[in-house]
Parts: sequence; C-alpha cells; structure tokens
Amino acid sequence: MSTLKTLYIFPHPDDESFGPAPVIYRQTKRGEEVYLLTLTKGGATKQRFKYNLSVEEMGAVRVQEMQDVKKVLGLTGMTILDLEDGGMAQMNPLEIEKMVSDHMAAINPDIVVTYAIHGISGHHDHLVMHAVIKRLFCDPQKDKLYPNWKRLALLTFPTPENSERDGAMAHVRTSHPKLIDCIIELNQEEQSKLREALYCYKTFTDVIESTGVIERIGSRVYFEFFNESFHPPVSELHSY
Repeated sequence: MSTLKTLYIFPHPDDESFGPAPVIYRQTKRGEEVYLLTLTKGGATKQRFKYNLSVEEMGAVRVQEMQDVKKVLGLTGMTILDLEDGGMAQMNPLEIEKMVSDHMAAINPDIVVTYAIHGISGHHDHLVMHAVIKRLFCDPQKDKLYPNWKRLALLTFPTPENSERDGAMAHVRTSHPKLIDCIIELNQEEQSKLREALYCYKTFTDVIESTGVIERIGSRVYFEFFNESFHPPVSELHSY
C-alpha cells in the first residue's frame, strides 16, 4: 500500500501554522508524506514597519522562519514561490493555476488542503487561492494529471451558535456547522506543536498573542470537504 500524500497550499508564510499545524504534525509523525506549497514570501505584511524592513527583506526573514516550521512539523517537502504578496487578485489566474498544477503533478497528492471559500480572514490572496485550487479539482483532466487526488479539504472555523456575542470571532469568517465534514480532536502533544510552530514566526509574536489564535483553535481543527458531505463529521482527513 502506497504512503498517503497530503499537499497543503496557502498564499503566505504562517498560513500553515495558523490552524492546520497540529494536523500536519500528526500526519508526519505516523509516517505520511506531507508537503507545503506557499505562493508568496509574505514580505508585504505590515509587520515589516515594526522592524524597518523592506518588502524583500521581510520576505527573506519569513522564509527563514519557515525553515524552522519545516523542522518542527517534520514536513516531507516545502516549496516557497515568489508571487506578489497581496497582489494575487491582480494576476492572471491561469498563471497561478499553471504554477500550482505543475507542482501538484510532480507530487500527485491524495489530499489537497487549502482555505474555505471565505478565506477565514477574507484576505484576497486567500480567496484567489481557494478559487484556483477548486478549479483544478473540477478540471475534466484531473484524473489524468493527478490520478491520486480524490479529496479537496478546506480549512475553516465553525460559526459559533451565538456569534453576535462572540467578540473574539467577530473578524473571522466561518462556516455553518452543517458544512463541517471533518473535526480533528487534538491531543496535548499536538496542541504543543501548534504553539511551537506559531512561535517559529518570531516577527509575529505580538500578532499571535493579540489574536488569541492558540486559544481560538484550542483542541480542534475543522475542515469542509468539497463535493462531499459527512454527518456526523469524520475525525481524520483521510476518513470515509
């Protein structure tokens, strides 16, 4: 039986850590192949002003921070492209699609993970990323180009039952609980790896703490499965 391969595709450094990091760690720990494709170096972040860095300099710092994340999570492979951070909405989507498609064809993953349609933060790069990956999944040539790819998993948060009173989630885009197909319960070690992966981004320490992302994620990571429906939700990305 071949080793299960999962490819995570996100626009920016830290996207892999603000949510799915403990799931990645679980997968690599049990011997699965896990790859990460990040399309920008993330240099346009406003955090660069705090350190008086140019976009290029900040991008170089974030790429170096990602090397530490790779070690913490045990990634099989990591590729970082250099598209314009914050500029993906102005690009020809076919160009983005070609870059992603070539990378996917080389890996031939069983599962691809990216953002849900709302992008969680609503960042335009997140929305473009979702649209490009979904288009590839719906391509009539998919089974020929990436014959192992059977599932598109979409990272999300569930809409709280009383969202009007939940100020901590006010700026976060969420999915109705009925759309959640997978809930992964994290053990203590995996929760610890979430914290460790996030704090690899030393230039984002204040953001990590001000957003309360560790508390928000807590002990669960949520996914939708495109064109699939599981009620009750399954407990692993590869479950059927």
